[in-house]
Amino acid sequence: MTPNHKKILLNGLWHNNPALVQILGLCPLLAVSNNAINALGLGIATLFVMLTSNLLVCASRHWIRTEIRIPVFVLLIASAVTVAELLIKAFAYSLYQSLGIYLALIVTNCAIIARAEAFAIKNPLKDAALDGFAMGLGFAIVLFILGSMREIIATGSLFAGAERLFGSSASALKIEIWSSDYGVLLAALPAGAFIAYALLIALKNAFDDRQKQHAQSANPYHQSPEAAAHTKP
Repeated sequence: MTPNHKKILLNGLWHNNPALVQILGLCPLLAVSNNAINALGLGIATLFVMLTSNLLVCASRHWIRTEIRIPVFVLLIASAVTVAELLIKAFAYSLYQSLGIYLALIVTNCAIIARAEAFAIKNPLKDAALDGFAMGLGFAIVLFILGSMREIIATGSLFAGAERLFGSSASALKIEIWSSDYGVLLAALPAGAFIAYALLIALKNAFDDRQKQHAQSANPYHQSPEAAAHTKP
């Protein structure tokens, strides 16, 4: 993997994560993440759409007129969402019913349109594919962590309803951590989604701040670009 590809991958997974940094796609992120399986299903669908739409935009960029690029992006994204929706409906119908309208709403996910506009239309096909995969995977990981947190706190279980995504044999994947009688209902409600999401953002920011402090202590003479700009004559 080249340094540029590594940078693209880390950008999507951490430094410019669409959920934790760009704060995009919040409607499905918060609405569907009441349990891990719903979150994982939507995360996989979003990853597929982001990768496919980046590839389509990049492959057709020489034929897209600047004046109509946004409508074309939406059309290409909608095509990818339709394919994902049909696949889920065919192979995981119960999951399709659980996701409901939020599966179709992937079309309006600002993160996907933003990557098409900011990256896919300006870079080679391989880089566009890696960017779509990294951004989609970063979004899916945050969605899965959020869903797992809320499910554990609300019901004391994890992977409940796994058969909706992986088939009837996956029902054994369910993990009972404690009795649902001791769960906190707030975690399953919209307010709980905002609280859990805010905690994830706070944890990422705290980790980034700690990393910066370590870097500064290891090299006390290093100046940030902002500080260097102020010290220039």
